[in-house]
Amino acid sequence: MRILLAEDEEQLARVLKMAMTSSGYTVDAVDNGQKAVDLAKENAYDVIILDIMMPVKDGITALKEIRESGNQTYVIMLTAMAEVDDRVNGLDSGADDYITKPFSLRELLARLRSLERRTTTSKQALHFDDLTLDSEEQVMESSNSISLTREETQMLAYLIRNAGKPLSPAAILDNVWGNEKADEEDVWINISYLRQKLSSIQSHAQIAGEKGGLYMLKE
Repeated sequence: MRILLAEDEEQLARVLKMAMTSSGYTVDAVDNGQKAVDLAKENAYDVIILDIMMPVKDGITALKEIRESGNQTYVIMLTAMAEVDDRVNGLDSGADDYITKPFSLRELLARLRSLERRTTTSKQALHFDDLTLDSEEQVMESSNSISLTREETQMLAYLIRNAGKPLSPAAILDNVWGNEKADEEDVWINISYLRQKLSSIQSHAQIAGEKGGLYMLKE
């Protein structure tokens, strides 16, 4: 998974990044909310970890801007504030989870592993423009419907969750195939199949990008 960490406490940020990197995650770390907003717009993340008390732009304001941009990435808030109202404010602003400082590093890593399992096995229907993806049935629908392979389903789900963002073949490989043996040719082949199937169901959604370059789902 690729994680965006926004934490202004230098020592804590260093420890968190080291622990998550050692667990196999790719981590981009920033020290204020504005940098988090900017990176969230540019890159595809699986998880965003936001501290609330940060300079330039606090975590709640950053979270609201991220959600207003249409970004649906899973967000975990970090804060030293333990009051119920503070937690409610964070969740109402669009956070998915909440961890109060001081917290156990093992617990944070366990939550990330749990999220990773849920993301892999998610049966939730996803929507983009006139397109609906039923991950459980491996079917996408627009004017009509068509069946997808497991790889096409996971690739389209990743594209929908990160619609409007350029995605590298390496990121798609990691998200769809994980540790399974595959290469950029497999990415290109499945992109080509998805384009044909999108056309066959007359969807307005398009996958932009050339072989070996960046791919992006757009209207």
